[in-house]
Amino acid sequence: MEFKRKPINIPVVSADQPQDQALSACSEAEPFALMVLGDSMEPEFFDQEIIVIEPEGLAKDGSYVIAFHNEEYTFRQLVKRDAGWALHALNPSYPDHPIADLSCVKGVVILKKQPGRRKSVKYYIEPEKH
Repeated sequence: MEFKRKPINIPVVSADQPQDQALSACSEAEPFALMVLGDSMEPEFFDQEIIVIEPEGLAKDGSYVIAFHNEEYTFRQLVKRDAGWALHALNPSYPDHPIADLSCVKGVVILKKQPGRRKSVKYYIEPEKH
Protein backbone atom coordinates (compact mmCIF):
# COMPACT_ATOMS: atom_id res chain seq x y z
CA MET A 1 0.00 0.00 0.00
CA GLU A 2 1.40 3.39 -0.97
CA PHE A 3 0.93 6.41 1.28
CA LYS A 4 0.52 9.82 -0.31
CA ARG A 5 1.42 12.80 1.80
CA LYS A 6 -0.57 15.97 1.62
CA PRO A 7 1.67 19.04 1.05
CA ILE A 8 2.30 21.11 4.17
CA ASN A 9 2.16 24.90 3.90
CA ILE A 10 4.87 26.20 6.22
CA PRO A 11 5.14 29.88 7.18
CA VAL A 12 8.58 31.45 6.73
CA VAL A 13 9.65 33.86 9.44
CA SER A 14 12.87 35.87 9.68
CA ALA A 15 15.46 34.62 12.17
CA ASP A 16 15.86 38.25 13.27
CA GLN A 17 12.33 38.35 14.73
CA PRO A 18 12.04 37.90 18.50
CA GLN A 19 11.13 34.29 19.31
CA ASP A 20 7.69 35.10 20.69
CA GLN A 21 6.77 37.07 17.54
CA ALA A 22 8.19 34.39 15.22
CA LEU A 23 6.07 31.64 16.77
CA SER A 24 2.98 33.84 17.01
CA ALA A 25 3.17 34.40 13.23
CA CYS A 26 1.82 30.85 12.88
CA SER A 27 -1.65 29.88 13.93
CA GLU A 28 -1.57 27.68 16.99
CA ALA A 29 -2.52 24.56 15.02
CA GLU A 30 -0.38 25.21 11.94
CA PRO A 31 2.89 23.27 11.39
CA PHE A 32 6.00 25.43 11.14
CA ALA A 33 9.66 24.92 10.23
CA LEU A 34 12.80 25.77 12.15
CA MET A 35 16.49 25.43 11.39
CA VAL A 36 18.61 23.42 13.83
CA LEU A 37 21.39 25.55 15.27
CA GLY A 38 24.30 23.96 17.08
CA ASP A 39 25.30 20.41 17.93
CA SER A 40 23.21 19.60 21.01
CA MET A 41 21.03 17.11 19.11
CA GLU A 42 23.77 15.32 17.16
CA PRO A 43 24.07 12.62 15.92
CA GLU A 44 20.37 12.56 14.89
CA PHE A 45 20.02 16.25 13.97
CA PHE A 46 22.87 18.34 12.56
CA ASP A 47 23.45 22.08 12.42
CA GLN A 48 21.36 23.78 9.71
CA GLU A 49 18.97 20.87 9.09
CA ILE A 50 15.34 21.91 8.79
CA ILE A 51 12.79 20.45 11.19
CA VAL A 52 9.01 20.70 10.86
CA ILE A 53 7.05 21.08 14.09
CA GLU A 54 3.43 20.04 14.68
CA PRO A 55 2.14 22.27 17.52
CA GLU A 56 -0.70 19.88 18.33
CA GLY A 57 1.42 16.74 17.96
CA LEU A 58 1.28 14.05 20.62
CA ALA A 59 4.29 14.45 22.92
CA LYS A 60 5.32 11.09 24.33
CA ASP A 61 8.43 9.40 25.69
CA GLY A 62 11.11 9.58 22.97
CA SER A 63 9.48 12.40 20.94
CA TYR A 64 11.65 15.22 19.66
CA VAL A 65 10.08 18.45 20.86
CA ILE A 66 10.32 22.22 20.96
CA ALA A 67 9.84 23.38 24.54
CA PHE A 68 9.80 26.71 26.31
CA HIS A 69 12.10 26.16 29.29
CA ASN A 70 14.09 28.63 31.42
CA GLU A 71 12.67 31.59 29.47
CA GLU A 72 13.85 30.31 26.06
CA TYR A 73 12.83 27.85 23.36
CA THR A 74 14.88 24.69 23.15
CA PHE A 75 14.97 21.61 20.90
CA ARG A 76 15.32 18.34 22.83
CA GLN A 77 14.12 14.77 23.13
CA LEU A 78 11.37 14.23 25.68
CA VAL A 79 12.19 11.36 28.03
CA LYS A 80 10.24 9.79 30.89
CA ARG A 81 12.33 8.99 33.94
CA ASP A 82 11.44 7.52 37.34
CA ALA A 83 11.53 11.05 38.80
CA GLY A 84 9.37 12.50 35.99
CA TRP A 85 9.93 14.08 32.58
CA ALA A 86 13.18 15.57 31.22
CA LEU A 87 14.38 17.41 28.13
CA HIS A 88 17.31 15.36 26.87
CA ALA A 89 20.10 16.52 24.55
CA LEU A 90 21.40 13.68 22.36
CA ASN A 91 24.93 15.09 22.53
CA PRO A 92 26.34 13.99 25.93
CA SER A 93 28.19 17.32 26.25
CA TYR A 94 24.87 18.98 27.16
CA PRO A 95 22.92 18.42 30.40
CA ASP A 96 19.38 17.11 30.68
CA HIS A 97 16.75 19.46 32.11
CA PRO A 98 14.05 18.00 34.37
CA ILE A 99 10.57 19.46 33.80
CA ALA A 100 7.57 19.35 36.12
CA ASP A 101 5.04 18.47 33.41
CA LEU A 102 4.45 18.66 29.65
CA SER A 103 3.02 22.19 29.64
CA CYS A 104 6.35 23.59 28.40
CA VAL A 105 6.17 21.45 25.23
CA LYS A 106 5.11 23.68 22.33
CA GLY A 107 5.31 21.17 19.48
CA VAL A 108 6.57 17.82 18.24
CA VAL A 109 9.05 17.30 15.40
CA ILE A 110 7.32 15.46 12.56
CA LEU A 111 10.13 15.50 9.98
CA LYS A 112 13.62 16.72 9.18
CA LYS A 113 15.26 17.70 5.92
CA GLN A 114 18.70 18.77 4.78
CA PRO A 115 18.56 22.13 2.99
CA GLY A 116 18.94 21.86 -0.78
CA ARG A 117 18.43 18.09 -0.91
CA ARG A 118 14.91 17.19 -2.02
CA LYS A 119 15.08 13.50 -1.20
CA SER A 120 16.76 13.80 2.20
CA VAL A 121 13.59 13.71 4.32
CA LYS A 122 13.09 11.66 7.48
CA TYR A 123 9.67 11.38 9.12
CA TYR A 124 9.14 10.98 12.88
CA ILE A 125 5.43 10.16 12.80
CA GLU A 126 3.38 7.38 11.27
CA PRO A 127 1.85 8.28 7.90
CA GLU A 128 -1.90 8.81 7.86
CA LYS A 129 -3.84 5.89 6.42
CA HIS A 130 -6.54 6.81 3.91
